[in-house]
Amino acid sequence: MVARLASLFYDMWPMVALWMLLSFVFVSVYGILGHDAGATLLPFSLLQWLLWMCCWTLTGAYAVISWRRGGQTLAMRAWRLRLVDAAGGVPSWRQLCVRYAVGTLSLALGGLGFWWAWVDRERLTWHDRASDTRLIRLPKTKA
Repeated sequence: MVARLASLFYDMWPMVALWMLLSFVFVSVYGILGHDAGATLLPFSLLQWLLWMCCWTLTGAYAVISWRRGGQTLAMRAWRLRLVDAAGGVPSWRQLCVRYAVGTLSLALGGLGFWWAWVDRERLTWHDRASDTRLIRLPKTKA
């Protein structure tokens, strides 16, 4: 469980950098459209909601593509975690999208779906169960 949370925390940093870059683009376009150069997007405006959806989509693309290509994001490699389907194979695109969506819901609910793993007899989270996927810990390799 600790490796899962550490991996999630590590993966947050490249995402924050990408979100900042995307936000820069949004604010720049906002300025080009005739608004004050130092202006920011208004809270809860349509443009701000669009920015949040683009950030969520960008994060999902990073996660889903990484999981599909090798079963691991950058942080999962560091923590020796791999995502597999219930049979131990490569999860389908559908499974990965369900995993990302349910994982997002879990985080939005204060991480409740992650905390669920503490009481689940198989130590599975909501997104593990919903997508029929599993995180496995890889053995240490000798260097």
